[in-house]
Amino acid sequence: MDIIQALTNEFHLQKWQAENTVKLIDEGNTIPFIARYRKEAHGTLDDQVLRELSERLEYLRNLDKRRQEVYSSIEGQEKMTEQIAAALSAAATLAEIEDIYRPYRPKRRTRASVAREKGLEPLAQAIFSQQEGSAEPIVMAAEYIDEEKGVSCAQDALQGALDIIAEDISDNADIRRRIRNLFTVTGVVNCTAADKNAESVYTMYYEYSEPVPKIPEHRILAIDRGEREGFLKVSVTLDPVKAANVIVSLTLNPKGSPCTQAVRDAGQDAYNRLIYPSIEREIRNILTERAVASAIKVFSVNLRELLLQPPVKGKTALGLDPGYRTGCKVAVVDPTGLVLDTGVIYVTHSDSQREQASELIKRLIAKHGVEIVAIGNGTASKETEIFTSELLKQIPQKVSYMVVSEAGASVYSASKLAAEEFPQFDVSLRSAVSIARRLQDPLAELVKIDPQAIGVGQYQHDMPKKELGNALDGVVEYCVNSVGVDLNTASPSLLSRVAGVNSTVAKNIVSYREAQGAFTGRAQLKKVPKLGNKAFEQSAGFLRVPESKNVLDNTSVHPESYDAAKALLELCGYSLADVKGGKLAQLNEKIAELGGEEETAKKLGIGLPTLQDIIKELLRPGRDPRDELPPPMLRTDVMDINDLVPGMELLGTVRNVIDFGAFIDIGVHQDGLVHISQISDRYIKHPSEVLKVGEVVTVWVISVDTAKKRISLTMKKPKEDK
Repeated sequence: MDIIQALTNEFHLQKWQAENTVKLIDEGNTIPFIARYRKEAHGTLDDQVLRELSERLEYLRNLDKRRQEVYSSIEGQEKMTEQIAAALSAAATLAEIEDIYRPYRPKRRTRASVAREKGLEPLAQAIFSQQEGSAEPIVMAAEYIDEEKGVSCAQDALQGALDIIAEDISDNADIRRRIRNLFTVTGVVNCTAADKNAESVYTMYYEYSEPVPKIPEHRILAIDRGEREGFLKVSVTLDPVKAANVIVSLTLNPKGSPCTQAVRDAGQDAYNRLIYPSIEREIRNILTERAVASAIKVFSVNLRELLLQPPVKGKTALGLDPGYRTGCKVAVVDPTGLVLDTGVIYVTHSDSQREQASELIKRLIAKHGVEIVAIGNGTASKETEIFTSELLKQIPQKVSYMVVSEAGASVYSASKLAAEEFPQFDVSLRSAVSIARRLQDPLAELVKIDPQAIGVGQYQHDMPKKELGNALDGVVEYCVNSVGVDLNTASPSLLSRVAGVNSTVAKNIVSYREAQGAFTGRAQLKKVPKLGNKAFEQSAGFLRVPESKNVLDNTSVHPESYDAAKALLELCGYSLADVKGGKLAQLNEKIAELGGEEETAKKLGIGLPTLQDIIKELLRPGRDPRDELPPPMLRTDVMDINDLVPGMELLGTVRNVIDFGAFIDIGVHQDGLVHISQISDRYIKHPSEVLKVGEVVTVWVISVDTAKKRISLTMKKPKEDK
């Protein structure tokens, strides 16, 4: 297979783009580095396309490896033909290769293999050839009676021959391909109850069927889980007449023969006993793989939006980790995330304890100048939110609060990493610190947590851990590198997500910082143990040093482009000091006077995309791309689910986007659901086309079920009554 050509066609690229990208990947460059600093080489492909291309490259190479293995195996059996070689060469999927290999793969003992051992293969070939004017199969079979081989009668011989024919039909790659396609296009997924009297969340599937090509991914995952938990029996069926027609068209002699009916019977046996069970499993696997891929994509999109939530910078935060029996844990952190104070309050116990809690929080707010409160959304969150809302009305300071997801906080607080970071605190207090920091800088805090523990997807616990882990690690890597990392304040967890930096090097960076003091420039990175030239090349552009005398060290301009950046400034009559002083207002006009960006890029000997990136960074050194996003919605008051009435207009924050809709936090502790049909007036295939996690939206209440705590919302503005 010409892998470069395949990638060119699949990703709609120019051949040079595919060639250069593959070369960059093979040279050991990371995807963030390729995406940001090698734009000229690959034609400004974005990070996501590059990741998909890298994954596809690995798949195609594994496919080629398997192709060679199969070729060698068949050739070793001295059964290779031009037709087989051509079919292998043309096979575009692993399934096609395995279909071709099927007749030659070593098999366990089967009915057909037993018949072959009895010497019945010639009989099977004679019957299958369906010669006109041949004898009846039973007559032909009589010639193969052999007591020593275990063939005691003509019927035994005939049955053995038909078993061989059935297996040969089952192993026919063309038949399997056509029947697989039939399943894909016309198959039906059927569900029945394992026990009709059993109560479960899967009751809607107790008598359910849906065509294979139409069944949505989230439904596949639900059915799979219901089957695993023993509530459902699932099958994929196909019209047997259509399957029989495929086999007939490829096996029977259209002119007819005394053997034709026997071959037809063998074909039916092949389908019922061998082909159908095998391909049904394949189709189930294909459906599950499709659903898993979709779920992982949804999870990745949601995680990306969550990690890139705008930070609440420069504010001292108070974190509250709610709880009933053990109380609500409290932590105050300064704008840099340093822990200033901790404590425990009881807001769900007696009035006296509630009063003590109020006094403590008021004192902490006054003492440390707290401006924002972050409340975890777990157990006792509602009571804690009500307590906080009432307290904030009683104090002169202007303080807002926000309920934040505490998904994964308990996992982090009990981790080795948290113990190293806060050895003096118990597990519960570490959670309160994490909750406060999530509001201050979601990215810096959430990278400490296994992405799979952050609940922003659907059926994440059913996902293959390796595939989900790889996808989410890619998202975290993208987010960290697109924002950039402060070399002098970043934790080892954050540093380890920088392109080219592994966990060992990340710890070495922190150790060097602690021993030698703050970094004064990017060049110092080369002194960090185990951070070699390749790691420096990959990581330097994503690491920021605000304290550096060279303003470029606090931008995403790569050190390899420093000379070009300085030359650009000189051409336009500026210096690095002007960059720091924000005196480049006329930069674009001066570039236009030089003949425009393309002409300027030629003069500097760099590519146009690199020049454009340099210009952007010079105009806004140290910029945080998250600052351009709408800020998170902070609250000062609280509502109850009983306050909701149909038609009420509310502002809410998108908490999770899934296949069938989105969950919106409207400030009543219980998130409301906007079904996909209620998101937009235009048709959308997926809610992520319109919504993203963290976005603030206007919604209207459709209905409220207080008993089941279900809230239905719409984003379609209700029409006013005339």
